[in-house]
Amino acid sequence: MSNTSTSVDGDIHLRRLNVEEEKKLVAEKFKEGAVDDGADADFTDGRILKEYGEPIKYDPSFKGPINNRSCTDIICCIIFIIFLMGMAVVSIVGYARGDPIRLIYPTDSHGNICGYGKYSDKPYLFFFDLVTCAKLGPAVVTGCPTPQVCVKECPSSNFVYVHSVQNVNRSELICKIDIDPTKAPYKDVPVDKLVKDQLCAAYYLESKPIIGRCMPSIFAKALNKVDALKDNIGNDIKRANGELVTGGLIQNGTINIAQFYKLKGTMELLFKDVVNSAHLIVFCLLLAMVLAMVWIVLLRWITTVMVWLTIFLFIGLFGFGTYYSYSKYYELKSMNVTSEYGLPEEFKFDFQYFLSQSRTWLAFGCTGATILAIFLLITIFLCSRIMLATKLISEASVAISHMWCVLLWPLVPFVLQILVLAYWISSMVYISSMGEPEYYNATNDVNALLARLPCDPSENATLGDFCSFVRYGGDSYKTAMLIFMVFMFFWLMNFIVALEQMTLAGAFASYYWAWDKNKDIPTFPLWSSFYRSLRYHMGSLAFGSLIIAIIQMIRAFLEYVNRKLKGSENKVAKFILTCLRCCFWCLEKFLRYINKNAYILIAIHGRNFCTAAKDGFLLIMRNVLRAAVLDKVCDFLMLISKLMVTGAIAVIAFFWFQKKVPFFEKVVPEMNYFLFAVVLVVIGTYLIADSFFDVYSIAVDTIFLCFLEDIECNDGSSERPFYMNRDKNLKRLIFVPKGSEN
Repeated sequence: MSNTSTSVDGDIHLRRLNVEEEKKLVAEKFKEGAVDDGADADFTDGRILKEYGEPIKYDPSFKGPINNRSCTDIICCIIFIIFLMGMAVVSIVGYARGDPIRLIYPTDSHGNICGYGKYSDKPYLFFFDLVTCAKLGPAVVTGCPTPQVCVKECPSSNFVYVHSVQNVNRSELICKIDIDPTKAPYKDVPVDKLVKDQLCAAYYLESKPIIGRCMPSIFAKALNKVDALKDNIGNDIKRANGELVTGGLIQNGTINIAQFYKLKGTMELLFKDVVNSAHLIVFCLLLAMVLAMVWIVLLRWITTVMVWLTIFLFIGLFGFGTYYSYSKYYELKSMNVTSEYGLPEEFKFDFQYFLSQSRTWLAFGCTGATILAIFLLITIFLCSRIMLATKLISEASVAISHMWCVLLWPLVPFVLQILVLAYWISSMVYISSMGEPEYYNATNDVNALLARLPCDPSENATLGDFCSFVRYGGDSYKTAMLIFMVFMFFWLMNFIVALEQMTLAGAFASYYWAWDKNKDIPTFPLWSSFYRSLRYHMGSLAFGSLIIAIIQMIRAFLEYVNRKLKGSENKVAKFILTCLRCCFWCLEKFLRYINKNAYILIAIHGRNFCTAAKDGFLLIMRNVLRAAVLDKVCDFLMLISKLMVTGAIAVIAFFWFQKKVPFFEKVVPEMNYFLFAVVLVVIGTYLIADSFFDVYSIAVDTIFLCFLEDIECNDGSSERPFYMNRDKNLKRLIFVPKGSEN
């Protein structure tokens, strides 16, 4: 028997301490004066950690999660309900006043939506004079002050109205909506007057539709920016005032428009892609859910095999990703990739452009190789710790086997998160499209360009000709509504995570504190824990999730400021901002850890959030070595399991959305940015995997905290027996004597 015990201890580098050995160590500490007579002691690393609070006292009436409890953090619960009502009101306002169609299609100078309704046959927006956009520079964000009309197709050739030429082909003119220069009453109006009154364009250039707007394609040709552009018969292209139109002027105007429409156009196309590929995205998420469930079931029966299989598959996945990235890099490097249509740099913002650059894949390859190398080193140096964590996960699997329903529990938070996400996205879309049409004076006078005074096109016919639609706006509170919705999204998502953790913690605590695991576990431990969490501790859940939501809002604001400072030369500000981003990232991770332990103790004892958070922190600090060994290594294994599931689905989605999966090419629609759909799948898959693997993570953490309470309030005697597993695996795995830290 002694030889067997020695063999086991040699394998895991731990010593199994019985009750007599513990008492002997306590007696020795008494003799050394390290402990006052009658005081309890913790021997996590051979030191007494009384500065982190008194150990838990023995309570003969405690038999596990208490049923006689009261509501906690009631004020936070009331505040949470009020904010939920506010979120509903904001959404109703958005649904009543918004129209998502405005975000999908471009709008002309009169507020008509191109490609929709009675203009469904005219999907493209044409600008009369792009040179005007160049005069405004960055002020073009208020709209380009030139007439804009919906057209069936973009011009396929160059055209200019020449004043000296009398026989102008009127059918070649591009005019405003409802103005036909070939029919009455405009048939007899001189072309010169039509152009001067900005009823028809003085010129146009060969163009291509970009994000629904007709953009000149002259940059594909080797033109001198200072030379005047020519029409098809060699005439110099001039504006209505006689100014020559050069390549440089058009490029400047196009650049300013690009800066204005870049984000707007991208969002329009992304929205279309999401709508068209929604069924495929949902299918990938369902596939991720199935894969995560299968992974967890296998982890229950073949724990050691699955842990090491996960590690090797993770290495293989990153190895393949690194190989593919470098292969793509060398392939693109040997090719001469040119920009489509010869567009200026401002239009090169889509995913396909970046994926067509060899340096992008080089960055992917270097990143993958670095992560792979770090992971290999971690695996090698933590090999013994991984073996220890494998046994802990196996112990958690025993708890799961007594209540199989916990494996289905992630479906509940998953469905809740999907519902919240769908509701939030739809509300954000409607709120973003709120507002009334805004019109501004569109005269070519330079002073008026700078003033951009609002106007009403219905006041009189003359002014209406120069009153141009700019955007849907007028709602100064729309930004505040959007910020509020973002905050509520963070709060609700964190609330669901907190509810999941507390419910699972209550179920696993019922298992641990059951003396007879086959008889004393409640009939419906998961349902009982779920009921207690919502019935008594909704305020505590709201309190903890509110703290995380506030930190996330601060981090989001810092990220916004960081993007604004990208072109800044203020290095001090950038340094301070980087430090703040790092500090708040660390703070969020720390608070998440504190919150999780607080939820576990609330599920067991029914305390309020602050008390539970304090008690959980002190309990961990009194057993810091155990916490470091168990928690971090188990979190590491759970993380790579999540990444493994996420990576597998990401690879499938990456090739599927590119129509590279045999027999499934026809089910994939044409997409503008296929990678955006892949990103959505990756994010959704990780959230799903995170929810499912949280079952094991919460099981390990709950059993660990219960064990720490067990050894503090009990001594293993017949009067105060341990509640840990009767086969004493938990003792062998967790007792760490002095000198075994390394």
